[in-house]
Amino acid sequence: MSPLDWVIVLAVLGLTLGLAAVFARRASRSTDEFFAGGRSMPWWLAGTSMVATTFAADTPLAVAELVAQSGVAGNWLWWYAALGGMLTVFFFARLWQRSGVLTDVEFVEMRYAGPPAAWLRGVKAVYFGLFANAIVIGWVVLAMSTVFRVLFPDMTVFGQTEMLGLDAPTLAVGGLMLLVGVYSLISGLWGITVTDSFQFVLAMTGSIALAWFALDLPEVGGIAGLKAALPAEAFRFTPVLGNPVEGAATLALSGVAFAAYMGVQWWASWYPGAEPGGGGYVAQRMLSTRSETDSVLAVLWFAIAHYCLRPWPWILVGLAALVLYPGLENPGEGYVMVMRDALPSGLLGLLFAAFLAAFMSTISTQLNWGTSYLVNDLYRRFAVTDRDERHYVLVSRILTFALAISGFLVATQLDSVSGAWGLLLAASAGMGLVLILRWYWWRINAWSELVATVVPLLLVLIQLVANALGTTGADGDTIPAFVVPFLTSPFPTNLFGIAAVTTACWLLATFVTRPTPGPVLDAFYRRVRPGGPGWRPVAARNADVVPDAGMMRLTAMWLLGSASIYAALFGVGWTVLGETLKGLVTLAIAAATIAFLVRSLRAQDTPSISAE
Repeated sequence: MSPLDWVIVLAVLGLTLGLAAVFARRASRSTDEFFAGGRSMPWWLAGTSMVATTFAADTPLAVAELVAQSGVAGNWLWWYAALGGMLTVFFFARLWQRSGVLTDVEFVEMRYAGPPAAWLRGVKAVYFGLFANAIVIGWVVLAMSTVFRVLFPDMTVFGQTEMLGLDAPTLAVGGLMLLVGVYSLISGLWGITVTDSFQFVLAMTGSIALAWFALDLPEVGGIAGLKAALPAEAFRFTPVLGNPVEGAATLALSGVAFAAYMGVQWWASWYPGAEPGGGGYVAQRMLSTRSETDSVLAVLWFAIAHYCLRPWPWILVGLAALVLYPGLENPGEGYVMVMRDALPSGLLGLLFAAFLAAFMSTISTQLNWGTSYLVNDLYRRFAVTDRDERHYVLVSRILTFALAISGFLVATQLDSVSGAWGLLLAASAGMGLVLILRWYWWRINAWSELVATVVPLLLVLIQLVANALGTTGADGDTIPAFVVPFLTSPFPTNLFGIAAVTTACWLLATFVTRPTPGPVLDAFYRRVRPGGPGWRPVAARNADVVPDAGMMRLTAMWLLGSASIYAALFGVGWTVLGETLKGLVTLAIAAATIAFLVRSLRAQDTPSISAE
């Protein structure tokens, strides 16, 4: 890193803090301002903030790791989620906006009632606000530590290479966490979304520049050099039949893994930014928008930018890293090594600043989002219920800082980013169907969601205990102390069993417990106006309410929208990998389809949908 590189880095940090300071006074007005931006965000700002949050320091490294393990098709670990994202566009974005809640956890006491609903709200506040959020923050910190470790191998802190059992790069990221915590607790959601937009543009610019310079290296030789150096399977967009570990194929995704991603994961598992039913910080951004149309368009823009614009610069660098550094013990480090070796002075500083920007945008959102649960759905709901807004904003700022520290501590216990991804996806398998159906089936109750939340977590804990208690056989393989096949299967094949058991458990809980009381269902139905046959008994009691209609039309638009996202994703891929004609034709079809969908969505304001 040259002096010019460091000037660029300091300029980015200074601008970020300056933007945060601008919104400090606004964030202090109320928790509604602090967590929901006063519900005045335009669609493009809310959607860009969603994309920026999912673009953290971990994502390029994890994509490089996936490419090293399974080729381009390995990215189906997260490409699957486009199905759920488009489901949110057409079926949930308007409903979230109508609900008017501050957090998606608060939603449960609007939809359900009584002690079970209160318990569910408290459990979800801790589960998502603390447990899941700390894991997400942890893997982002882990990835940023890898960036520091590769770029600055001789780094010291206060002249020491190690302190408190942590190496200097990890300690440096801890210091950066404190900086992010400060601007998050100062700026509130408006400041975070504005800095997110700046950071996203910077991060994308740096990623594209790195891909360009990586391909230009003599050792790589452009796209033609990549194709000559790597097996054809590495460039497949779809899986191979059978298991590539046992067969002749290398760097390819197995059909079983693909079936788990596309057949189970997209509707069954909770994952930040890809929650079935549009929860988490996606819901937070939808709730912050100024209208139903803005909510819908925000999620659509998020899907386009997230799946179609972002991944290919990372994938190209991941492929280049396979050529440049074959056999890396930690394939994720290959991305940072390409940064180190391919970029000239100035651009290296720009991309390092882009990594810092991506890291800060994700951490700031995770802190604000997780704290919203801990304050609004735990502290304010169950502990201190009668204080003024300034008190809750103060507590929000204190807990923001505390959550930053807990996420950093979790990072010190994680081994890999993709491993943490798999852990979180398995620990929520089966929950997603309840999160979808609670909007469209009156019979779902608080017990359904509580069981669906707890059971997969318990199953994964059993799996971890079984593996820990395992013994080593004569062939060196680990033999679990007790064998439950669907639990001892590796990720993602364990999703089949965990999702099936969880679904059976929550269905049983639904039918052996009482339904949500009629007055609560009536109030929810009148406020949110969900359509479909699942609300028929409630609709009969509320004949004056005009619900959303046209479920078959919305289903057709969802399928068309999902196809257009994947067409755009593949079109960009074919274009950058040299199949220009096929890529441009596919992109043109995708663009025309998306334009048609945008016109349709703009026309579907509340009156036109309700009157259909």
